[in-house]
Amino acid sequence: MSATDPLLRALAHPVRLRIVSLVWNVPLSAAELSRELGISHALASQHLRRLDAVGLVELAEVRANRGGRERRYRAVHGSPLSDQRHEGVRLIAEAMAHNLRERAARRLPGAEGVTSDAELWVAPEVWTDFRHRLAALFGELHDAARAPHAPGTVGIGATVMVFPLAEPDGTQPAAPAPDTRVPDTGGPHEPQERP
Repeated sequence: MSATDPLLRALAHPVRLRIVSLVWNVPLSAAELSRELGISHALASQHLRRLDAVGLVELAEVRANRGGRERRYRAVHGSPLSDQRHEGVRLIAEAMAHNLRERAARRLPGAEGVTSDAELWVAPEVWTDFRHRLAALFGELHDAARAPHAPGTVGIGATVMVFPLAEPDGTQPAAPAPDTRVPDTGGPHEPQERP
């Protein structure tokens, strides 16, 4: 994937990144997204068209609404968000950092959460196991998602990017253990191959 890849460019925008997450389990219209994201209906429509054009969302339903027709979109499962082997990972990291800053400003005062920052050295098999468990946890979280502000739900913010580091001298670390597991398909942060 190159830095000019349309799919990567679509994912690298903070609003579009949020849209993919919001419509992962629940189809939403441009009007619903505009209210949730605090942007104009026209801008929400523009972002949806861009995501649709690169295959990250799809039309889920068209329904009557106040004498008109409302088009609702959902995410296409199997997003390549966590396939961080391409050179465009910095663009996605910037979009994620933007969303993290915005969500952190909205954190519920006094609410419990988990905050961690790490630069660690572990055995390759520990890394492989951790990566799979973390992806599975995020998959479970995305699968449990409901419509924004649905009764009986709590809004949460979660931003994670974990990856192996190159050595300071630019050399490559030892190769990780071969990855023989079949990845789960639970969320947009799960590694998937695109058809």
